[in-house]
Amino acid sequence: MTNQISRRSLIASTLAGGAALAASPLMAHGVDKNIKWDETYDVIVIGSGFAGLAAAIEAKNAGANVVVLEKMTTFGGNSIINGGILTATGCPQQKMHKIEDSVDLLEKDILVAGQYLNDKKKVRLLAEHALSNYEWCVKTLGVEFLPDAIGQEGGHSVPRYVTTKNGSGSGIVTKEIDMVKKLGIPMKNRCYVEHIIRNEAGAVVGVKVREGYRFPKAESGKEKFLRAKKGVVCCYGGFAADVKFRMFQDPKLSADLDTTNQPGATSELWRETSAIGCLQVQNDWIQCGPWGNPHEKGMGIGWQFNQTAAAEYGIWVNSEGNRFVNELANRKVRADAIMLEQQAGRKAFAIAQGKNVEPLKKQRPGFLEKMLEMKIVSEYKTLEDLAKGTGIPFENLKKTVDEFNKAVETKKDPAWGRYINNDQVPMVDGPWYVGECQPKVHHCMGGLITDDNCGVLDVITYAPIPGLYAAGEATGGVHGAVRLGSVAILDCLVFGRIAGTAAAKAKENAA
Repeated sequence: MTNQISRRSLIASTLAGGAALAASPLMAHGVDKNIKWDETYDVIVIGSGFAGLAAAIEAKNAGANVVVLEKMTTFGGNSIINGGILTATGCPQQKMHKIEDSVDLLEKDILVAGQYLNDKKKVRLLAEHALSNYEWCVKTLGVEFLPDAIGQEGGHSVPRYVTTKNGSGSGIVTKEIDMVKKLGIPMKNRCYVEHIIRNEAGAVVGVKVREGYRFPKAESGKEKFLRAKKGVVCCYGGFAADVKFRMFQDPKLSADLDTTNQPGATSELWRETSAIGCLQVQNDWIQCGPWGNPHEKGMGIGWQFNQTAAAEYGIWVNSEGNRFVNELANRKVRADAIMLEQQAGRKAFAIAQGKNVEPLKKQRPGFLEKMLEMKIVSEYKTLEDLAKGTGIPFENLKKTVDEFNKAVETKKDPAWGRYINNDQVPMVDGPWYVGECQPKVHHCMGGLITDDNCGVLDVITYAPIPGLYAAGEATGGVHGAVRLGSVAILDCLVFGRIAGTAAAKAKENAA
C-alpha cells in the first residue's frame, strides 16, 4: 500500500529529522554561523537574585566583563522577598546563646531532611562554608544581621539561623546590588532570555534575548543576540508560580494552592535548558511552605508568627485542639500533616503567648502589630477566649497546653520529639495569639545537575557543557527530597560565587 510506512523508512525519516534539528541555530548542537552578535561579554549571568548577583560579583572580581539579565521590571526575583534568614553555623549569635553546633551536625541535618537524595559532596561544601559565607555577607557586602537573635527552622537539630535587620532577603540583595554597581557591572531588566545557544562543538556561546520584554508576553521586546566568550551562568530560580508546569511535575499542586513566589517564577528556562541537552533531576520534588497564612496572598508576613513564634516557642494544633505534628519537623512533614488535617475537615492553628512571642518581636519589630491590624493573627486575653474565638474545644486545648508545658519544664517532648528551645518558658500567662496555617508552593528542589565547579552536565555525555554554569534554585541535587529552611540563601551565595569565578576563569569558546 502506498501509505504504508516501513520500519526502515521510519528510522530514516527520524534520523533525517534529527539531523535537521541538530542544524537548527538555536538548539543543542548547532548555531547559525551568520549570527550577528549585538553585544559581547565574557560572562552573562541570567537572574538577579542571591545566586546571580553573587556570581556576577565574583566573576567581575576574577577579571571578567560581566552583564546581569533580569526578565522582570525589578531586580531581585524571589530573593528580595525572601524571609532573610541564613544558616550560619558557628556565628557569634550562636555562641552568645551557648548553642552547641558543628559542620558535621549541619551536614547530617541536610542529608536526613533530603532523604539522602542529596549530592553529599556539595552538602559537605555548604556546611563547611556556613561561617565563611556569613562573614562574606557581613565584611564584604556590609549586610546587617540582628546581633543577638538566633532562630531554628524545621528539620534543624539546633537554632542556627541569623536574621537580616530589616526582616527580609532584601537586606542581602540590596547590598549585593550596591556591590554590583560599585564594580561597574551593567544590569538589564525586562531582558528575557528566549534561547541559550550552543555551537557545533556543543559549547554555549551566547543567548538570544528580548529587550523591552513585558512579562508574560513571550513575543514582546526587541530581539538581540548577546555573545558570552567564557560562559553563561544560569541563576533563573524555580517555577513555583507556573501552575501548568508544576502540575506536570506534581498534579497535587493545582491553582487551588497559592505560592509564596513572585509572578516571574516560571518555567521558560527550565524547558529551554532541557531542550538544549542539559541534565536535570528530581523536578517533581517541589516544597510547600507549611507556615503560610490563608488570609493573605503570597509569602506575606503571617508565616513569621506561625514559624518564629509558634513553631519555635509555641504549638500547632488542629480544630480539635490536638497537636498533630512536630512543629519543628522539616517542611514536607509539616505541610503533608496539615494537608491530611484539611482532608479530614480540620484546620491547623499556630498558637503562642506571653514571653514566647518576644523572639518574634525582637527579630521582626512591629510585625506582630501589623499582623493584628491585618487580622491575620488574633489576640486574646485568655486561652478560653482563644478557644471560643477559633471554635476549638477549650478543655481539650487546655489539656494539650498543659502537656506541652510539662515538656517545656523537662526539656523532653514524648508526644512528638520536639526540640525545646533554651529560651522557651511554659505557656501560662496571656495575652494569647493565634494564626492559621496553610501550605503554599514554595521551592523547587530539583533542577540542573552541575559538577564541582558548577558546570552544567550534558544529558547524553554526563560531561560538563563548555561555557554553561548554574547555581541556586535552578540547580538540583543539593537539597534532595526536602530543603531545610534558611539553607537556601547559603546554597545560592556559596554556589553562585563558585559559578561566577569558574565562568570568569574558563577558556574562551569559539562562536
